[in-house]
Amino acid sequence: MKLSMLVLLHFMLIHTFVITVSTLQAQTIQLHYDLRHSVSPAQTPRNFAVLYFEYFKKQDSGHSFIKPGSFLFKTEADLLGQKSNIGKFFLQVSQSFRCWEPKVYLSLQYSGGAGITEPRQYSYYITNTFSAGAEYPFQWQKAWFSAVLYYKYVPYIRSSHDCMFTLYCWKGLLNYTLELSGDFSMWTENKDHGDDLTAGQKGKRFFFFAEPQVWYKLTKNLSAGSKVNLYYHVNIPDDILQIAPTVAIRYKL
Repeated sequence: MKLSMLVLLHFMLIHTFVITVSTLQAQTIQLHYDLRHSVSPAQTPRNFAVLYFEYFKKQDSGHSFIKPGSFLFKTEADLLGQKSNIGKFFLQVSQSFRCWEPKVYLSLQYSGGAGITEPRQYSYYITNTFSAGAEYPFQWQKAWFSAVLYYKYVPYIRSSHDCMFTLYCWKGLLNYTLELSGDFSMWTENKDHGDDLTAGQKGKRFFFFAEPQVWYKLTKNLSAGSKVNLYYHVNIPDDILQIAPTVAIRYKL
């Protein structure tokens, strides 16, 4: 993929985000306390707080030529640095749309971020990732789902071209007092990124990430709940499924 195409895709996503944010009607701010040290003390030095912001909008105009579908913007700041400073930041933005009658959408997505370590010379980027694919929203058993199959491009020194599948889900229970939601993703990437650390490794590595959530509404805007982060090869190359539960509060604007 040429650099000009990446710049165009990046611009389209940011442009869409700016337009959509101007008409925001609902968003959530979440404060999590991540308990991964309590679950796996050998892998994580301590538990930490996480600030999380998410906006999701579902729209589909049957009148315009370009019919926008779902829009998702989320950021995550892990307060795992010294004195609870931000140690990792992650951003994801995606937009789907269609120019045809069947309700299968073209979806564009960008993600990236960075992390700060001690000592500082081992700080890192979460490499920019550009994805494009087909999204199919549907309902089943009174729950909402959206399945997305992406072509995924990661511009490592030795670029990785892969497929990624993501399933989003949401269901309200007890007259929407209880919410179940989450997303589940699986993909592959080159083991060799073209750097000294991964040089000589052959083939692809399989990745899995999921974040099922449960929320109980306390007031009109305030909910208490939990999220369980599931990682396989996302944080470490070992063949281990990492489990990181949280306790959380959520304020929905």
